Amino acid sequence: MAMDKYPSRQGDHKEIMDRKDPIVHGGADYDGPLEEKDLSFYDENGYIMLQNLFTADEVKLMKEELRKTMENNENRDAPDVIKEPNSNEVRSVFEIHKDSGFFEMLSKNERIVKAAQQILGSDVYMMQSRINFKPGFKGKEFYWHSDFETWHMEDGMPDMRALSCSIILTDNYEFNGPLMLIPGSQKWYVSCPGTTPEDNFKQSLKKQETGVPDNESMEWLTEQAGGQIDRATGPAGSVLFFDCNTMHGSAGNISPYPRSNVFFVFNSVENKLVEPFSGTEPRPEFLANREDTSAIKPQAGSLTEDVSSR
Repeated sequence: MAMDKYPSRQGDHKEIMDRKDPIVHGGADYDGPLEEKDLSFYDENGYIMLQNLFTADEVKLMKEELRKTMENNENRDAPDVIKEPNSNEVRSVFEIHKDSGFFEMLSKNERIVKAAQQILGSDVYMMQSRINFKPGFKGKEFYWHSDFETWHMEDGMPDMRALSCSIILTDNYEFNGPLMLIPGSQKWYVSCPGTTPEDNFKQSLKKQETGVPDNESMEWLTEQAGGQIDRATGPAGSVLFFDCNTMHGSAGNISPYPRSNVFFVFNSVENKLVEPFSGTEPRPEFLANREDTSAIKPQAGSLTEDVSSR
């Protein structure tokens, strides 16, 4: 097993340690939508929201494709289709970039791929993809966590050289359970108490209870942010990029307004997965792609034009 720079889940032990990897990895060799001020903001805060990166027509098309995907999976009982706790409503559908259709095309769109290249300073591949849907009135919360802690311990991601790209398909308001982020939290790694149960993903995708930070660590991170907790609000068509180690979570949605997004996880081709650092078996392929780690070739053009030419 590779040397573990970021140990976690060691019984009762908990610790906050300094990050050992860059946040922005010096992507000067890559052109993209991010300006220097954007990269500086990302480096300081661990995320950036790009408003209206996709047009209204493109968002309309994405919503239609999302609706089809949700309907096709509504009655499908499979590990890659996650239902809401205590109901049969679809919460997430994974591995959508392998649909050989619209979402595969979207995952290669240059607007998002080139931004990932700029931040990560290398070519990238798709480690994970999914559609998330939080229905109105009953969408459940998701507790605070760092994605990297899970990807490191359960998938074997060696270094903090990955990011999440969330394409917003419904207007995100303060009151419909938007993603919440602690600015600057990516600068520290929270080593969490506990151990990793066998097949932990079966439970954690509905409600994460392993690899979650303790209350004292959360209070400390929030204090370092000056008491600030940001919310990823914005119109449909906007895109949120956030670092793999940024502490984030979401509250429940008791408003009438559903919230949905398309989620792509880009990992550097220089940061491919090894054996999980928890000593457990790797999670399934739909959660952590190991089969195809070839660099994505960014595709230019409008989504509407691409669909009409198919």
